[in-house]
Amino acid sequence: MSDQRFDPSVADGRWQRAWDEAGTFRADSASNKPKSYVLEMFPYPSGRIHVGHVRNYTMGDVLARYKRMTGHEVLHPMGWDAFGMPAENAAMEKGVHPGGWTRANIAHMKSQLKRLGFALDWSRELATCEPEYYGHEQALFLKLYEAGLVYRKESEVNWDPVDMTVLANEQVIDGKGWRSGAVVERCKLSQWFLKITQFAEELLDGLGTLDQWPDKVRLMQENWIGKSRGLQFAFDLSNGERLEVYTTRPDTIFGATFVAVAPDHPIAQQVAAMNCDAAKFIEQVKRGGTTAAELETAEKLGFDTGIGARHPFTGDYLPVFIANFVLMDYGTGAIMAVPGHDQRDFEIATKYGLPIPRVVAASADEADKPFAGEAESGEGVLVNSDFLDGMSVEDAKREVIARIEAEGRGKGQTVWRLRDWGVSRQRYWGTPIPFIHCAKCGIVPVPKDQLPVVLPEDVDFQTPGNPLERHPTWKHTTCPSCGAEANRETDTLDTFVDSSWYFLRFASQPADRPFDPAEVAQWLPVEQYIGGIEHAILHLLYARFWTRALNHLGMIDFAEPFASLFTQGMVTHETYSREEGGREVWFGPEEVTRGKDSATLIADGAPVTIGKVVKMSKSKKNVVDPDAMVDRYGADAVRWFMLSDSPPERDLPWSEAGIEGCGRFVQRLWRLFGTVQPGVSGADQALDRKVAQTVVGAAADIEALSFNKAVARIYELTSAVEKTAPSASRNAAIRTLVLLAAPMMPHLAEEAWTQVGGEGFVADAAWPEVDPALLVEDEVTIAVQVKGKLRDTLTVAKGLAQAELEALALASDKVQRSLDGAPVRKVIVVPDRLVNIVA
Repeated sequence: MSDQRFDPSVADGRWQRAWDEAGTFRADSASNKPKSYVLEMFPYPSGRIHVGHVRNYTMGDVLARYKRMTGHEVLHPMGWDAFGMPAENAAMEKGVHPGGWTRANIAHMKSQLKRLGFALDWSRELATCEPEYYGHEQALFLKLYEAGLVYRKESEVNWDPVDMTVLANEQVIDGKGWRSGAVVERCKLSQWFLKITQFAEELLDGLGTLDQWPDKVRLMQENWIGKSRGLQFAFDLSNGERLEVYTTRPDTIFGATFVAVAPDHPIAQQVAAMNCDAAKFIEQVKRGGTTAAELETAEKLGFDTGIGARHPFTGDYLPVFIANFVLMDYGTGAIMAVPGHDQRDFEIATKYGLPIPRVVAASADEADKPFAGEAESGEGVLVNSDFLDGMSVEDAKREVIARIEAEGRGKGQTVWRLRDWGVSRQRYWGTPIPFIHCAKCGIVPVPKDQLPVVLPEDVDFQTPGNPLERHPTWKHTTCPSCGAEANRETDTLDTFVDSSWYFLRFASQPADRPFDPAEVAQWLPVEQYIGGIEHAILHLLYARFWTRALNHLGMIDFAEPFASLFTQGMVTHETYSREEGGREVWFGPEEVTRGKDSATLIADGAPVTIGKVVKMSKSKKNVVDPDAMVDRYGADAVRWFMLSDSPPERDLPWSEAGIEGCGRFVQRLWRLFGTVQPGVSGADQALDRKVAQTVVGAAADIEALSFNKAVARIYELTSAVEKTAPSASRNAAIRTLVLLAAPMMPHLAEEAWTQVGGEGFVADAAWPEVDPALLVEDEVTIAVQVKGKLRDTLTVAKGLAQAELEALALASDKVQRSLDGAPVRKVIVVPDRLVNIVA
């Protein structure tokens, strides 16, 4: 047995350098091996990787290394989603250039990833902030423009009057700019859009083909796309106008007690022009939340316009309200409100004393059943609805649509929640949109031979607003069509565009075009994509759209980018805090001494409160530094911990005891690897069978991304080998253990590989082969019961005759003691499973 400890501080770096020098993980597109493309969502270069990154990339790395061992040519690349607001924030706060800040962060994070020994093809590394990448993105954007999938129109936006920039909905907090604190204004600007709605039906139908995606992700995308069949019709208004509304529930039309319009609907604007109170109400609404999620949770507010809308069947006039929860960009910006069966309508009706009739009930007997403080979903049969009474919901929908259409008041329609993708951003650190504005020619695409349109380096962040707009020279150019003076487009692209095609560029990187279709076809679709559930909608939906759009243009021959998707759980940690000066102060794990049921602050020895185990975050300081863990325990122990215990789709609670245990197991394996004894002979069939079962089981577990199960099998085999006397079987089992450990603990495995007689890198070795005969069980364990209680077990040959099983069971000393002389009345034998003795 080896008397020396495995020293990761030496071994890790040695093998990482050796892999780099040999180009071990470079993918060869020309290889005739079966291709496997394993990809984790690339990170934003914030400055440091966190343990969530480590878990994500460790999972992908194990799969990539395993695929190499099973004879695949593997593409496992890494890059950086490098544009975005944090870099501009750093420029404003720290006086640094976004490019310098970003590239310094990339260098540091790359060194952190390398320390963990990931089998990455660094020769294909890309950063979206480099012209070599975004120039090709500009070329693709122009291709989409030529195909009619890019357009520009005036759109309402959130405008921060102090920072002089457009804000995303998520950057508006309580109606104010998240940075400046200024009251956000709603104004209209000309914006660039991608016509994702043209692919709405395809994107929805395509979800049905993604059977290797989590159901919850597919459902989230389905709801986001939001296909619904309903009725669009017009109310006659008391002011002589007509108001178009759209409803997905025309069956509930007799339950409508008011009509509501969005604050920016033309009706609302007309009323506001004549009524100061209405204008104040609209201003109040605009200062509130702007996201659909915020509107869902905000107090529902309305303003009675004094206008009536004539019900198409009863003739009654319903009040028309301006409501804060109605969105102008969904349907017609106006709704028929049915408070009995829509919670938002219910809250408005309750607040303003409007009727709340029931028009759908479980049965006709419940037509007068009162509401229990909230709206009901509206499943059952129609009640209190004139000619619809007694009908099912679906029959009533069809009947109302048919009558409205017959009267020429409206038409049944399919509508989509999905809206075209607004990609304009009024900021510097992003891909310049490749268009020129000419007073004579209008909007002109930048000629392809003038790409990339490169960002200027000399920019000023001290003045609020878009640095490109106020740059003294950059935006001034000449029109490619007429040669007159013209201006460049100063908006840059949404960073989601950068991540919508990067997986194609990883697969193929010619200098003169975004990718080579033939080379891309070698690798795509991505066999396994791994990333967080937080990207379930936007990133994944946009990537699916770009892929379909490029397929539509004939540039690629597949429509879905990711064949299989896995969303890993988060890494969590308990929190530590205490109240100081009337506010809660948080402390990091390294600042605390943790007892069994209590914790104290190292600085002063005073107690701190142990909080919940939650997602690691900088704000709560419950983060663990991966570098510190690698320094203390080595890369393999950190990797092993990320794969242990919790199923990978669930959250993983970080524990010091857990990582310490992983460090001990690394040393335990190292000691075991040192116990190979040359010259010994002899076979151990039980151990051989255990090895074969472990190899096959671990392979299936890794393929299924059930890494914790593979880990458990390796623990079991390790224990079995430790308990076995020296023999040829034991030596072979140790060699197999090295190979099984290689995808998970690659540095330890490389160090041990030559020790057990291996040649070359273990990273290039094949996954162990198994004799199929060893997987056939020739022995079984029989449970022996007396009067229904387990009294003994027997290990016997599989298929043993019932009479022999009965005789062996009755001969058992434990059975005889249990019978204590009582006569046996009956023996029930279940072959290969059970003997039950009835006394």
